[in-house]
Amino acid sequence: MRFDLDLPAWKWPFYIMRHPFEGYEDLRWKKAYNMKVAMFIVVLFFIVSVCDQLMTGFLHNHAMTKVFNIVPVVIRSILLFVTWVVGNWALCTLFNGEGTMKNICVNTAYALVPYIIGRIVNIILSNCLTIDEATFLTFVNIITVCYSVLLLISGMKTVHQYNFWQTIVSMVFTIVAMLIIIILAVLLVSLFQQVYLFVYAVYTELLYRNPSLSSAALITIMVGVVVAAIAIICVAYTLYEKAQLKKEQKKLR
Repeated sequence: MRFDLDLPAWKWPFYIMRHPFEGYEDLRWKKAYNMKVAMFIVVLFFIVSVCDQLMTGFLHNHAMTKVFNIVPVVIRSILLFVTWVVGNWALCTLFNGEGTMKNICVNTAYALVPYIIGRIVNIILSNCLTIDEATFLTFVNIITVCYSVLLLISGMKTVHQYNFWQTIVSMVFTIVAMLIIIILAVLLVSLFQQVYLFVYAVYTELLYRNPSLSSAALITIMVGVVVAAIAIICVAYTLYEKAQLKKEQKKLR
């Protein structure tokens, strides 16, 4: 361990790149986790993903830039990062992992640095190389992806204090947890969409049947009805709890 390290926050990702195994240990013992640097790396990861689709040389660019859609880029970058952090934290909390969500977030973000550098290099080279020289781009991509995976394994192993095989198993189950989170998120969005469509249908029907009412008055009435329904449910639940409490007290007597 290099306990005498006193690096600025922005230098830690590059130090970890140079020392993939000792770097995370030093980061843990120095408690130098910095969320600002991690968030900057995530934002840079997103920007590079956009640039990769828009600025890659046309000979090597298989994306449809004329119909560019930012949603898939957000899903491939920010959403995957967030689901990885949440899934890994939730899973490892159940299996005695020592990492907090902040530590997992920082370690994961730092592991992305080689991949980001590789994508930047590939964007530049793709505008210079011919189609016959695409092997160089593939080589850079494989090397940087493998290096980022190596850093990620080292980071997860250090932050949770697992051995190698425990780390691999936890990462595999984290991928499963990510799929579950994404499926639940899609179902939740679909549910809210159905609720919105139902409320909007009720709103338009009431507005059609009562043309004298203004939109603001109708919205106020609907909100009032919802608040009243919630209040009635709360009162009924409170009365039920009191009744159950009285029954328990009678049994104790």
